Amino acid sequence: MTDAIPPRLRERWRTIWPADQADALLATFATPKDTTFRVSSLRAPQADTLEALRALGFDPQPVAGTTDGFSLPPSDRDALVRAAPVIDGRAYLQDPASWVPVHLLDPQPGEEILDLCAAPGGKSLQIADRMQNRGRLACVEAIRDRFFRMKSNLDRGGVKIAALYMKDGRHVGGAVPARFDRVMLDAPCSSEAGVEADNPDTWKHWSERKLAECSRKQHGLIRSAWTALKPGGTMVYATCTFAPEEDELVIDGLLRERDDVEVLEARWPWTATQPGLTSWDGEALDPRLTRTLRVLPGPQYGGFFCALLRKSDD
Repeated sequence: MTDAIPPRLRERWRTIWPADQADALLATFATPKDTTFRVSSLRAPQADTLEALRALGFDPQPVAGTTDGFSLPPSDRDALVRAAPVIDGRAYLQDPASWVPVHLLDPQPGEEILDLCAAPGGKSLQIADRMQNRGRLACVEAIRDRFFRMKSNLDRGGVKIAALYMKDGRHVGGAVPARFDRVMLDAPCSSEAGVEADNPDTWKHWSERKLAECSRKQHGLIRSAWTALKPGGTMVYATCTFAPEEDELVIDGLLRERDDVEVLEARWPWTATQPGLTSWDGEALDPRLTRTLRVLPGPQYGGFFCALLRKSDD
C-alpha cells in the first residue's frame, strides 16, 4: 500500500532513516495507529477522568514510559472524539511523539515560557499542566482560524496562565528580547510524519519546493525564538517532519550565526529514535547535531525531530 506515497518522498526517507529499519518504518504509514491521548490534571484528577472513560465503555491503557498518556485501539477514535472527557477538555487526543518536545523542555511552575507557534494548543496544554498553572505562558499564533482554535482548546483545558497573541512569530524576538526562561518552537513544517498511505490528501501538497519554503520560514522563526530567550535559558526546536532541510539544516544555520548556542543531549527512551544527521546532500553539517533527536514512526508514534538548545550566560 505504501507504493501510493510519492516515490521521491519514499526515496528521501530511505536516505534519512537507518537502512536496516527503512522497510519496517515505511510500513507504519499503511497501518492504522492506536488512538492516543493525554489526560490533563488541570480540569480534574486523572483517576476521575479515567473512571469516566471506563464508564463509557473505553479501556484506556498506559502509553509505556508516560504518566499521563493512554491508548485505545484505532477503532475507538471516532467514539472518543465524541466522549464527554474530550469535549470538556479533561483529555486531549494527540500523537505521543508530540509529547517529546515538552518533555525535553521540562517547564517548571513559576517560569515565564513562550510557545512561539502554539496552535492548535496541544503543547501549550501540556506545558501549562507541567507548570501546574503557575507562572506565565505566552502563546503566539499568526493565522486567525488557528488562533481561535487554540484559544478554545486552552479555555476548555483549564489553562489559566496563558496570554494569547495573534502575531507573526518572526517578529516576537525583536519585541521582547531576552525575556523568557524557556521557549518552545514547534515550527510549521511540511508534516511528513502525518502521511497516510491510503489518504492522498496527506501528501498532495508535498514537494521539495514546499520544503524550501518551510525552511525559509523556520530560519526566521528560530532567530526570533533565540532572541526572545534569556541567557541561561533553554529552547526546544521541533517539527513533525523528517526533512533535514527543516530539521538539522535549521539548527546548523543557527549554530553558524551565533556563538552562544549550546546543543544539549536530546534523548527519549520510550520509542525508536536516531541521532541527528551530520551531513545532507553532500554538505557537511555541525557535528554537534548528533545530540539532536529524530523520533521514528511506529504503531503508536508518528515521527518528530527535536533539538534541545541552551543559551550561554555570557
